Amino acid sequence: MISCKEATRLASLQLERKLSLWERIQFRFHLAYCASCRLTEKQFQFLRKATGAWINHQD
Repeated sequence: MISCKEATRLASLQLERKLSLWERIQFRFHLAYCASCRLTEKQFQFLRKATGAWINHQD
């Protein structure tokens, strides 16, 4: 099992590249029982959308 620290790293990393199959399995398994990491993943996704919208609005 991976730690919350590793799950947070994977949550961030998946915004930059596709996770390997093993990374995805470990990450999804961790998220299945960790509400805090599920929230962190949602926050990362929100921040990515918000900054993308802000950048696009600046053009």
